[in-house]
Amino acid sequence: MKVEQIYTGCLAQGAYYIESNGEAAIIDPLREVQPYIEKAERNGAKIKYVFETHFHADFVSGHLDLSAKTGAPIVYGPNASCGFDCISATDGQEFSLGNVKIRVIHTPGHTMESTCFLLIDENGKESSLFSGDTLFIGDVGRPDLAQKVIAELTQDMLAGHLYDSLRNKIMPLADDIIVYPGHGAGSACGKNMSKETTDTLGNQKKVNYALNPALTKEEFKKEVLTGLVAPPAYFPLNVLMNIKGYDSIDKVLERGQHALSPEGFEAAANETSALILDTREPQTFAAGFVPNSINIGIDGSFAPWVGTLIPDIKQEILLVTDEGREEEVITRLARVGYDFTIGYLKGGFAAWKASGKEVDSIESIDAAELLKRVNAGEGEILDVRKNSEYLSEHVVDVENAPLDFINESMLKINKDKTYFVHCASGYRSMIFNSTLRARGFDNLIDVKGGFKGIKESEKFPLTEYVCPSTLL
Repeated sequence: MKVEQIYTGCLAQGAYYIESNGEAAIIDPLREVQPYIEKAERNGAKIKYVFETHFHADFVSGHLDLSAKTGAPIVYGPNASCGFDCISATDGQEFSLGNVKIRVIHTPGHTMESTCFLLIDENGKESSLFSGDTLFIGDVGRPDLAQKVIAELTQDMLAGHLYDSLRNKIMPLADDIIVYPGHGAGSACGKNMSKETTDTLGNQKKVNYALNPALTKEEFKKEVLTGLVAPPAYFPLNVLMNIKGYDSIDKVLERGQHALSPEGFEAAANETSALILDTREPQTFAAGFVPNSINIGIDGSFAPWVGTLIPDIKQEILLVTDEGREEEVITRLARVGYDFTIGYLKGGFAAWKASGKEVDSIESIDAAELLKRVNAGEGEILDVRKNSEYLSEHVVDVENAPLDFINESMLKINKDKTYFVHCASGYRSMIFNSTLRARGFDNLIDVKGGFKGIKESEKFPLTEYVCPSTLL
């Protein structure tokens, strides 16, 4: 028997490959499915099942393409109503895979069809739990997402279901079972996940607040619902794609990989409503870019920020990338449902610049220059980190304008004033600056190195948030 976690850091997502005696199953596959097929072929195995723990919100799963290319049926838990052929399994149903079995454990709460899959090894021992978004390491799945798709479901109702699922279905399982969750730290599907991506169930019973046996249902609801922030707007749109179906990744790649000359790129930008997305490194972008481009660097938390900041998953997109990374970018956009890339700038920004076309740039300064300009009264500092980061520690008398609520944050900005914009390291501040520059805000200056650089300079007064309860 072989169990492999295939973890994707950008999405903080875990897919799983299980193999026994020449048969394989994939749990919660990503959109690009060829790597799973090739893995099975190398091992001389046939993919027999595609298991889905629920209708995902934060990414578009590869279940349809994987099923179409391998003939493997798609298996969901109870209550799953699909717009395509699938097996909606019954609670407790078992599926044979080589010499092992996979048992369906229906665990509604995160969503109503949410299901865990329990792996039973060759000796009949319950060995591993693929818990999807029901149970994370250190947390549980947020119970407020399904109501975005099914209006009559309230987060209170879902939290109650989750409590029952954990108490009646998960906690009675053996302590030595290995928990393989759907996500880790950084995912918006929970609020306080661990950086660890596996653990024993026994240890989770000790350290995971949601598995505290002393909690009443009402206390559990309060704990699990407190501190939730609004999910990214693309979440319900991804759910619908996972339920109803979507274009094959092959078609998406074919549509997006149109190499455009600078002249063709400019014409496409002028003749369509396409957004120009530049995925180069932030400081490289700052030095020169196609006017009105938005910078979201491919080497950061790319897909989640695309999903947060581009409200329409059907938005047409024109790409400026580092040469050779076009297919990677198109694929990673498709992971979160952005299937309508219509072309990319052949030769990258260098080709645009060489053609003599108009170029824009964003000034970027370090902490030493920032101090000099602030002391000279040349502008104000703007902190675009998440509010929780700001509360933890920030420069004294600096306003917080979080990137994740950019439409509200831009209302705090006076177009006639100069602002020095920083995040934690410089990745998010360039997203913020480029987005607002495309909207006509021309007086934003980037702080490279972000708050890390400001803090290391030891020249700025900092303040830390103190929780009132610690003062009692």
